Amino acid sequence: MSAAVAAVQKKTARTSLRINAQMIPTIAAVVIFILMIIMGQTLFGTYIRLGFVSSLFIDHAYLIILAVAMTLPVLTGGIDLSIGAIVSITSVVGVKLAQSGVPAPATMLVMLALGMLFGWIAATLIEEFDMQPFIATLATMFLSRGLASIISTDSLTFPENNNFSWISAPIKIIDNPKISNDLSFNMGVVIALLVVVFGYILLHHTRTGRTIYAIGGSRSSAELMGLSVKRTQYVIYMSSATLAALASIVYTANVGSAKNTVGIGWELDAVASVVIGGTIVTGGFGYVLGSVIGALVRSTIDPLTSDFGVPAEWTTIVVGLMILIFVVLQRVVTALNRKE
Repeated sequence: MSAAVAAVQKKTARTSLRINAQMIPTIAAVVIFILMIIMGQTLFGTYIRLGFVSSLFIDHAYLIILAVAMTLPVLTGGIDLSIGAIVSITSVVGVKLAQSGVPAPATMLVMLALGMLFGWIAATLIEEFDMQPFIATLATMFLSRGLASIISTDSLTFPENNNFSWISAPIKIIDNPKISNDLSFNMGVVIALLVVVFGYILLHHTRTGRTIYAIGGSRSSAELMGLSVKRTQYVIYMSSATLAALASIVYTANVGSAKNTVGIGWELDAVASVVIGGTIVTGGFGYVLGSVIGALVRSTIDPLTSDFGVPAEWTTIVVGLMILIFVVLQRVVTALNRKE
């Protein structure tokens, strides 16, 4: 009996070690984010300020939403390359409708429905025509970007009193005339936080979430267990695209304009956020909260490199190097897990 107990304890210890090892990239992202803030504060004295915290979340609420959206397909070993283009088509259509006098609630519903439609197309290509997610979402990316260019190549601005402004209107938490950097947020930040809660509940407290992780581990095994893999794939890509449309609403409300070129490369920023946050690119392991940390790291890189005087075009090199480091770290962790 003692030998059996020892064997169980040994197996439990190995499982615990494996789980802890898989969490290393996420922990590393948290550490890097803290170090970036400390470095910025030490050198420039503005990073632990209410104004910086406010702008970090207000200006990048859309990226947090996109990071949650990208987490869903990446957890299955897939990807959604269309989310940046969906931001483009939905923002152009949204501003066009607003200029035509369509009420804001109806405009937002059309934007969300349009995003969901592109997600349905991608899921159909993947499940019914056996396409790889990379190819399927590449197709919807070109389709949506092309349609946005057909609709308009001009910079479109919201008309006055468009009723989108309630999303971008600042809400002061600390408003003291003696403080030059007030703490504030807007409804875009609230929407982003609600999306994070939605992603967390979906992945960790629903059957669909368990199926997503199972698909990432092994699709064939998930099917043998009787899990609804096909339905879950539709949920993943329709949710991802709908969240991209929601990010479009938040971003467009903040800037007050839209153009067919908006969102170019945003899918890569979302992938960077997910990878930096510790989600394994081959699927099966990752956290929504890790992706949020990754988005904050990605968002902090821009002001930090700017304060250091690094040219803007070099920012992508910094992001690329960071992705490379985290992918290598994931490979090392995976290799260690296999040896145990």
